[in-house]
Amino acid sequence: MYKKALGIIVLVHMLFLAGYVCVALAGDSIQIGEPVTTATLDRALVADESSSAMGVADRAASGQRVVDYGTLEKPPAYELGEEDYDILLRIVEAEAGGEDEDGKLLVANVVLNRMNSEAFPNTVKDVVMQRSGGVTQFSPVASGRIWRVKVSQETIDAVQRAIQGEDISQGALYFASRRYADSGSMRWFDRRLTFLFKHGGHEFFF
Repeated sequence: MYKKALGIIVLVHMLFLAGYVCVALAGDSIQIGEPVTTATLDRALVADESSSAMGVADRAASGQRVVDYGTLEKPPAYELGEEDYDILLRIVEAEAGGEDEDGKLLVANVVLNRMNSEAFPNTVKDVVMQRSGGVTQFSPVASGRIWRVKVSQETIDAVQRAIQGEDISQGALYFASRRYADSGSMRWFDRRLTFLFKHGGHEFFF
């Protein structure tokens, strides 16, 4: 009986002391001698979560560069010179100025697909300015409108996506607007090429 009572006293004493132990959560958020309650533990957890965020802020404020490796851009898939880049922007604006951003991206994709194809020249300028049987491949080149367009920010964004390697064209090498093309040209498209899909006002072919 005595031993049982002594055991109970020792257990109560240990529990009492545990309430005042120094807890090493969140640095000094719980002080030595402070009773450990639900409120103090909650405070410690909040302090612990905020300390990691503050650490990043402190490093940034101290002049050290904080790098989020998940947001680093990939190297571009295409390295274009200034002239090629300007011509790509212009032909996309001239051909797809009224399309949405994906429509503009698709036109840029076709130009770059041609540049990568053995059947076409290997620079943007030569692809866009190419003549076959004395006929230009892109109507804005023939009309001169390519040099008169004002390039929009959306076109710049679309071309940047293409240069970074985004390709939604399914390998298309041709596109046409059936609404504006003459019937002879569209017959050639329909008979000689493989139709892939339509987006906006353009049909895409391979």
